[in-house]
Amino acid sequence: MSRIGKKPVPVPAGVTAAVEGQKIKVKGAKGELAFNAPDDVVVSFADGQIAVQPRDESKRARAMWGMTRSQVANLVEGVSKGYEKKLEINGVGYKAAVAGKILKLSLGYSHDIDYDIPAGITITTPKPTEVIVAGIDKQAVGQTAAEIRDFRGPEPYQGKGVKYAGEFIFRKEGKKK
Repeated sequence: MSRIGKKPVPVPAGVTAAVEGQKIKVKGAKGELAFNAPDDVVVSFADGQIAVQPRDESKRARAMWGMTRSQVANLVEGVSKGYEKKLEINGVGYKAAVAGKILKLSLGYSHDIDYDIPAGITITTPKPTEVIVAGIDKQAVGQTAAEIRDFRGPEPYQGKGVKYAGEFIFRKEGKKK
């Protein structure tokens, strides 16, 4: 039994939800999102809550049950509050700046990196060493933050690179004489 799947997703005030077969549409103050549920689950909307149930007791249906409930909860939270990931840049001369729809990164390479900001994502740089990725789609926000971090991930000797805020980097000791 899925412990996550059993719990219905409450739809807060200011958010409208519609379930048409396997398609779930959620609209809120921040925007509109939709999700197609797998055929292994049954989605219903009643009393201001979205409930998910497995169609049968197969292993796949039980696996999709919890996943679908989590996806629906992410849609509701995204359109009401939104998502945000903070990245920190460490290193001498390492910096970031937003110019229109392009994020310019100087990360110690011989060239600057120009990253095209995807649709539905907003990137801000309050400080040159801090990047904030925000949006309503949790998957898109996480993917964008991961792509930015991949340009120069944190290294364990000096701690240089791009890391998530609050991420612990295991530090190694250098060579000894």
